[in-house]
Amino acid sequence: MRAVVSRLLGTALVVLAVVSLTFVLVRSLPGTPFQDGKDVDPAVRANILRAYDLDAPLGEQYVRYLGDVFLRFDLGPSFSYRDYDVTEILAESLPVSLLLGGCAMAVALVVGLGAGALAARRRGQWTDTLVMTLASVGAAVPNFVLAGVLVLVFVFGAHLLPVAGLSTPAHLVLPSLALGLPYAASIARLFRTGLLEVLGEDWIRTARAKGLSPTAVLVRHAARPALLPVVSFLGPALAGVLSGSLVIERVFAVPGMGSHFVESAFAADYNLALGVILVYTLLVSAANLAVDVAYGLLDPRIGADA
Repeated sequence: MRAVVSRLLGTALVVLAVVSLTFVLVRSLPGTPFQDGKDVDPAVRANILRAYDLDAPLGEQYVRYLGDVFLRFDLGPSFSYRDYDVTEILAESLPVSLLLGGCAMAVALVVGLGAGALAARRRGQWTDTLVMTLASVGAAVPNFVLAGVLVLVFVFGAHLLPVAGLSTPAHLVLPSLALGLPYAASIARLFRTGLLEVLGEDWIRTARAKGLSPTAVLVRHAARPALLPVVSFLGPALAGVLSGSLVIERVFAVPGMGSHFVESAFAADYNLALGVILVYTLLVSAANLAVDVAYGLLDPRIGADA
């Protein structure tokens, strides 16, 4: 319990540091969100800046923003979507990003664990070599390059899948593959290595001596301890999936937070950019906390030390 409280306090400090640093960086950029190239009367521009509290000193803006976010849970108005608050935009787009991220992690785990188990079972054979070669290539290919290849093959080549939007479940297939397959490659390598280490232990030889089949030995005895390096990788993988969705959502026109973040960068929408970064920080911190808890459950010695 004390370890969990300590991690929660650390998470709160990380969130505060990220929000503070991001606030200073975005507000230090030249120009304002309302400099769109049009000639606007200086009095009108001054009124607009005053309406959005952008005419105050930076320190005053910072204190006011922290109070709005952490005391009133108000992320402020969007400068580019004038009729909506940032909270409303994120409430609509967050489920989309979570759905895409969840599907991508499912792809990574199912494909990665399956490929790693197959390679470990066929160690030294051509299957092992093929799986590890594909894993090495997959881990090195950026997700936006993989997205382009998937579009060429399954959209323009085979005409099997839609390429843009999110109106049907089929629209999730390509972005989920583009996001998840690079991490599946890393998971396959980690799980194979973990299985090979565990399968060489004395207690595994004892299980084999009792007459258990190789599949039963792998599933019932070797898989759980071999998952430890995979679980350690899940924290960075979840962070990578979230950050990678910024590009993938744009490529496949998925209406998630990543698309809004890219648009906020072009429109200098400070509040929307800060809101997206805050939500991403909370999601990554929560994922890392969940990974720590899962690691302790898989290895009770770690949980006891924590």
